[in-house]
Amino acid sequence: METATLLCSCDDRSGIVAALTHFVAEYRGNIIDLDQHTDSREKKFFMRLVWDIGASALSREDLPAAMSLVAKKFTNMKWRLSFGSPLPRIAIMASTAPHCLADLLLRRQMGELPGEIALVIANHEDLAGLCQHFQVPFRHIPASRENRAEAEAEQLRLLREYRIELLVLARYMQVLGPGLTDGREGGIINIHHSFLPAFVGAKPYHQALAKGVKIIGATAHYVTAELDQGPIICQDTAPVSHRDEVEDLIRKGRDIERRVLGAAVRLHLERRVIVSGNRTIVF
Repeated sequence: METATLLCSCDDRSGIVAALTHFVAEYRGNIIDLDQHTDSREKKFFMRLVWDIGASALSREDLPAAMSLVAKKFTNMKWRLSFGSPLPRIAIMASTAPHCLADLLLRRQMGELPGEIALVIANHEDLAGLCQHFQVPFRHIPASRENRAEAEAEQLRLLREYRIELLVLARYMQVLGPGLTDGREGGIINIHHSFLPAFVGAKPYHQALAKGVKIIGATAHYVTAELDQGPIICQDTAPVSHRDEVEDLIRKGRDIERRVLGAAVRLHLERRVIVSGNRTIVF
């Protein structure tokens, strides 16, 4: 089945759903899935609409122009139209911790991620064997404060060469510079090793143990220029016992990080996330 997915938002008013469903029907599309939300505080409307375009009266190339005419009827409508194929191309950046990278590679091999992992970039060589096992290209680019500009230029070159649409930070232990973040709003996903905004910084599990917390968590969010402050996509927690030591918290944390990052990447690839300011609408 050949599908199109529309994500849109605009100022709320009557007639939006009618106009968009009429648009699909007018060009012989068949709606597969429709979800909507109205934010009563901000008076904003959000929608995710998926339809079969196999018998469409318009080609894929002509659909965006037709949709733009509909969008002009509504105030401040922002929209994005995507198709089921080809699959989005993904690059993963990692350092030495293998758990998140391994989980994403396995999910892709099992057909659980509707995207193609085209490249892994790492600032250490530890994970080269893992990528070789999954037959994914691996590029080692040493990165530090001293050579950040040089490393970033090579990273950008690779992202362009491999035509990357989504960048995933799988426990990549370097801060991205503006050269990588500028122009990629909503296109970089990071996994943070705590339930933001708590325990920001180094050794979060040591901080958690010292505070006597009863839950720990992880947060997947979009990357912005402001460190660890981007819109949150997905979060989860795990209980902590008084019997747990730091090693237990780290083990539990790794499990949550894998699960949360995998869920966030899948939600993004399925076109289920709309960014509104510093919040996300997740269908």
